[in-house]
Amino acid sequence: MEQSLQKTDYRLLQGCCLEADRADIVSVSLEGLRMTLPEFYGGPINFMVGEMRKCARLLRGLFDLSQIYANRVPILLSYLQIVLPCLCKTLRDISSFYNDRAVSKDIRWRRMYHKMSQEAGGLPLPQRFTLYNQFLDCLRQLLIMSPHFDLNGLEVLRTRIIELREARGLPSPAHAGPVLRPETLLLPMIQDPTVHWAEQIFSLPLPSRTALKHSKTSRAYGPFQAWGQFNFPKETKMLFRRPFDEDRLALMTLLNLVNHTSHIFLRTYHLGVPWFSFHGTHELVIGREDSYLQLKRWSVSERAPKIWASLSFKTWEELTLFHCTFVSLKARNTMTIDMNAREFRLSGERKTFQAQIIDDGYQHSLAVYQDIATQSFRLHAMVRDGVLRQCPVWTAFVTHQSASPTWLQRKSRNRVWLKDIHLYVFCQEYRQQNQRKGEAGAFEINFVSESGAALFPEAFLSAASGPSTGSPQAIEDVK
Repeated sequence: MEQSLQKTDYRLLQGCCLEADRADIVSVSLEGLRMTLPEFYGGPINFMVGEMRKCARLLRGLFDLSQIYANRVPILLSYLQIVLPCLCKTLRDISSFYNDRAVSKDIRWRRMYHKMSQEAGGLPLPQRFTLYNQFLDCLRQLLIMSPHFDLNGLEVLRTRIIELREARGLPSPAHAGPVLRPETLLLPMIQDPTVHWAEQIFSLPLPSRTALKHSKTSRAYGPFQAWGQFNFPKETKMLFRRPFDEDRLALMTLLNLVNHTSHIFLRTYHLGVPWFSFHGTHELVIGREDSYLQLKRWSVSERAPKIWASLSFKTWEELTLFHCTFVSLKARNTMTIDMNAREFRLSGERKTFQAQIIDDGYQHSLAVYQDIATQSFRLHAMVRDGVLRQCPVWTAFVTHQSASPTWLQRKSRNRVWLKDIHLYVFCQEYRQQNQRKGEAGAFEINFVSESGAALFPEAFLSAASGPSTGSPQAIEDVK
């Protein structure tokens, strides 16, 4: 990318960060306003605050993705020129109404709502942010070349925002980049034939949310580089993006579709300026410290591992899912030479059970882990043999449903059915539907030995009365 184009890109994309910050500030002001007004005002204000915060996330997401899909950024320029000034004026106008000390707060809100709705042709003010968010989400889909991208839908939204600009006296936008043409979408590119398992892990609903003690903030330690210093291959695909600490730090997991290498891309802020850092999963080691996960890199100069990032999690479930996802990606990374078996284990847990199972036709090891801090249980299936030995296949969190007498049923000497169990799968080949049985879709666990099926229910007893981690009655000897 030429330097002149990079400068233009950066100014526009930096505008995404500026308006995201402005949206966060205005949303906090509106929350304060809501607390002073009668309860019946709460509905529209809460809705608008939620849409503002979503808008901020989408804007920062576009900025982060621009690093990964830099070759597609030019097609966004004209669209950003359309939406950013309009969004900026909306946020500034809201601030002006809010800061009008000459009238009471309820009058400020009513004037803001009605006047700004009238100027938009009757579109209610909260729904204006829904319009912005739909447009920004279309741009995100365009940038990542999502199969769900709708060019006609984008044009409809673009027209509506231009009409909104005109109604509010904003000049017609100048083109800052090429206008997207339908044939542009037909350019050849490498497509992943199936949805990667990691794309879905963090979009699935959590069956429970077990809070962790949250005393630390997430942090990236570098080394850092400025925007535009990375050159990602065009075959790169983003698997997922995780914000931390209200998006002050963002982590993106990338996959090269040609050589199947996975990488972690971090964005943080220092004095309001975004900085980035990048490493392959094969270059990092993961470990748990209380409520956060540490990613360490090897320092050549110091000849010792150094912390690259500390990621703080609010729930045990999210921390567990990230750990399993990372070690699965690292184990399957073609550049990973050797992986310490200890890295597969999530510290802070005790194993209460382990046995061999036949799972979707594969030989797996099934373990039950109990988190020491929260006393919560989870099931964990892993590869039994081969180069991927101990690599996670799936995990499932045991919820309050386990208190039901019908949750666990012994169907035969070797088979156990579990009701209301939700699996998070960490490999492409596994098909959990092959283990679902009955009209209610109970999950069947097929133990290799009868003793495994017999001892399995005891794994969920309390830590005080349950068998110890090393008890041969609870854990089979897995070679």
